[in-house]
Amino acid sequence: MVTTVSALLQLLGHAIWLVPIGALGLFRWAMWLAKRIPALFYRPIENSFTCSATIVTPVYNEDPALFRRALDSWIANAPDRIIAVIDVTDTTCMAIAHTYPQVTVIPIDIPGKRPALAAGVDAADTAIVVLVDSDVIWEPGVLRKLTMPFADPTIGGVGTRQHMYPSDGQRATLWERLADIYLDIRYADEVPATTRWGRAVSCLSGRTAAYRTSLLQQLREPFLHETFNGIACMSGDDKRYTSLILQNGYHTWNQLNACVYSTFNPRFGGFVKQRIRWSRNSFRSDLRALWQGWVWRHPYLALMLIDKTIAPFTLLLGPLVLGLALVLGNWPLALALVVWWHVSRAVKIWPHLRRQPRDWLILPVFIAVTYYMSLVKAYALVTINEHKWLTRAVAMVDGKATRVSEAAQ
Repeated sequence: MVTTVSALLQLLGHAIWLVPIGALGLFRWAMWLAKRIPALFYRPIENSFTCSATIVTPVYNEDPALFRRALDSWIANAPDRIIAVIDVTDTTCMAIAHTYPQVTVIPIDIPGKRPALAAGVDAADTAIVVLVDSDVIWEPGVLRKLTMPFADPTIGGVGTRQHMYPSDGQRATLWERLADIYLDIRYADEVPATTRWGRAVSCLSGRTAAYRTSLLQQLREPFLHETFNGIACMSGDDKRYTSLILQNGYHTWNQLNACVYSTFNPRFGGFVKQRIRWSRNSFRSDLRALWQGWVWRHPYLALMLIDKTIAPFTLLLGPLVLGLALVLGNWPLALALVVWWHVSRAVKIWPHLRRQPRDWLILPVFIAVTYYMSLVKAYALVTINEHKWLTRAVAMVDGKATRVSEAAQ
């Protein structure tokens, strides 16, 4: 009898460990299904609508060969105009742009991406302006697909489907492959879901996004003079434009059949710095949207913003339970956790694994990085008032975008 009771108590001790992580797991799966199910019903808009369009690209210290290839891909899409706003220090790309008769060059000596974007938008005189990063390569037909949703006068901005392009043009590094996984997660679930339910995408990525020109010109001042906690913002231009569009009563849409290719930092340090900057931008924008209240006009988007804010911190419970299980010698629980992580992550990134089967080999690395990114996001939240680009020699100093040394980034 004593042996039986002891065995039951030991079994109960193992089961108690599973209660918090099981409840949290059910919540996370429910939120994933809340994105995955509506995403299945997404379809891109297809019609015969056309309109005039200008491409605006801010250029700073770009790889010359990549910039030339990007220009060629845009020209192949036949825009009405291409405006390259080029930092005066980037004389190589300026010389390249001048060799293209289709490109209007605007030199700019004000550091920072926002002033460059604003200058290009001011110079645009077409119905649509497409903001494009200088390293982004387009597939044929991207511009045509981007303009179709603007047949609806309530749509103010349209995004694209991004893919990773190796920085050396040949073979992707581990960190570029991980970036590609994160892209596929976003474009398999969150983006089509928020597009389908509510037509309110939280961020039209700055790598390529189209807007009504007149609308962006009207939003020039709040775009250039965004602050958070009284501090001027420098990065996060795409989140800012998207938020302003939604805040002013327009809808946002993503055309997932309009595919573009962009480079990502190929090294671990750059990968983490990009994630810190993006996380800070997201926290600033999402917390402001929830606080100001306009996002509640889009209930589904509001739910997604709340989930994105708390999700990184709920993930930390898993490694904590694993660590305690190892310390206390609860090997069955530790093994069950590790196996479950691999199964659940494989299910959630299945669209990527189907497209890139070789990435089954880096699934354990992706799982470890996912939990590490939770710590990175916690750090980003604690340092939310820091306004540094981290991967560019530009930072906010006394409320102005200023060139700084590499060490000061």
